[in-house]
Amino acid sequence: MHRYPIRVAAQLAQSSYSAGTHPSVAPRLARSLDQGDVQAHLLDNGVLLIPGSNSLMDYLKFNLRVMWIAGKKYSFSDPACEKGASGTIWHQGFLRHAKVIYDWVDSGGTRPTYIIGHSLGAAATQILTKSWGVAGIGFAAPRPRKTRGPVKNDGYCLLINRDDDPVTGLPAQFNHMGIVHRARASRSSLGPDHAMKHYRAVVEEEQGSGILGEHWPG
Repeated sequence: MHRYPIRVAAQLAQSSYSAGTHPSVAPRLARSLDQGDVQAHLLDNGVLLIPGSNSLMDYLKFNLRVMWIAGKKYSFSDPACEKGASGTIWHQGFLRHAKVIYDWVDSGGTRPTYIIGHSLGAAATQILTKSWGVAGIGFAAPRPRKTRGPVKNDGYCLLINRDDDPVTGLPAQFNHMGIVHRARASRSSLGPDHAMKHYRAVVEEEQGSGILGEHWPG
């Protein structure tokens, strides 16, 4: 199983929002997906980047408005569930978002070596690490799974969630998948710290103090 430096993963998660023009990411792009509300980027080394909403207000606006995926409406505030291929019960909106990415990657005849996502992308990361049985890291991850308890490939996914980021508690009636690391920065900015720049800062701080490891899997 591939392992990846957590600090580099945080840098890539932030860069995923401008992957097509970012000077260090754009030359490494193998393929990009931009289909309605779904974006993803596959690098030449097989790393799959999945951006989401880089601010709390963006997420909340996205959460409250209707999202169209494959011709159907979904809202993240909607508690509707759906059983995935593995039998796990997921939030419908998150599952359909992840499935668009899964089908896009699969259509290229490849599979990712590693998955990195932020916010909405971290919800998809939880589902897709399980689907492909590969490791991944999600930053600022909401909760996509309806059921509790361990599931197959659960331990492949690391979630780094700041304790001052309310998105990580949504939707309230759902659960996270994988290993959840609750990060606490010595200083918080004014307001909720959902953006990737705040997650990069807390990763560097916690690695400097030895709280957080250097790689995932460790």
